Amino acid sequence: MVAALNDRITLLRETNATLEAIAQALFKSWFVDFDPVRAKMEGRAPGGMDEVTAALFPDGFEESALGLVPTGWRVATLTDAFEINPTRALKKNTIAPYLDMASLATSGHCVERPIPRAMGSGAKFRNGDSLLARITPCLENGKSAFVDFLDEGQVGWGSTEFIVLRPKAPLPDYIGYLLCRHPAFREYAIQSMSGTSGRQRVQNDVLGRYPMVLSDGNVAQAFGDIVEPIQGSIAANDAAAQTLVSLRDTLLPRLISGQLRLPENTDALAAEVCASGF
Repeated sequence: MVAALNDRITLLRETNATLEAIAQALFKSWFVDFDPVRAKMEGRAPGGMDEVTAALFPDGFEESALGLVPTGWRVATLTDAFEINPTRALKKNTIAPYLDMASLATSGHCVERPIPRAMGSGAKFRNGDSLLARITPCLENGKSAFVDFLDEGQVGWGSTEFIVLRPKAPLPDYIGYLLCRHPAFREYAIQSMSGTSGRQRVQNDVLGRYPMVLSDGNVAQAFGDIVEPIQGSIAANDAAAQTLVSLRDTLLPRLISGQLRLPENTDALAAEVCASGF
């Protein structure tokens, strides 16, 4: 049974890695490489989308400070497109979900389950925010997260070394996390760090100057319609995996000690557990 649980946990995590890779590839294709625009410019139908979505993209480029960009799109900075460390209301000493730096993964948007702790000094966030480590070596290691684990309207808090990013309308929430994982953005953030050796940090004003190309609202909305269900599936899969991990970790010591005996047909039992909502 434990082996079956492990297999299911592995499958859920591998599925999440694939789903995120799809979202990252789409982000790069639409907003970095401008593949749909290039296809239309060459007289081809953009791949992987219907005619209604394809019609949202221009069919040519124009000169800009960043070189050629899709016609009608604009060059902006991170500050133009995102709130950096937006204001969140959470009174001191209020018990709220807390994340430390160790809770963020070096890959994948999900975090370890937050713990309740009295609000002290740190970053504050709510669902839809993205978290980026600002300090070395956590930034270089890739620590980032998407906040989708709080209750409706709830505010959480965490390390002072988190940068909180919130996309401004019409950008969808999940694009903030995808940007945090984008190699060019990460490289810019790493190069912008300052401070003493071994304790360098990203400065908000420098990060805010990161140059971006912004599409019109219709393209942003279409992107959100595609990636937000992907984000929801990743969150559901992670919740299922965490539940199975807790079940496995509860059963294993009892099996080893002999406190718990399983029926002979453990494969069928394990399949039933894994299929019951997971």
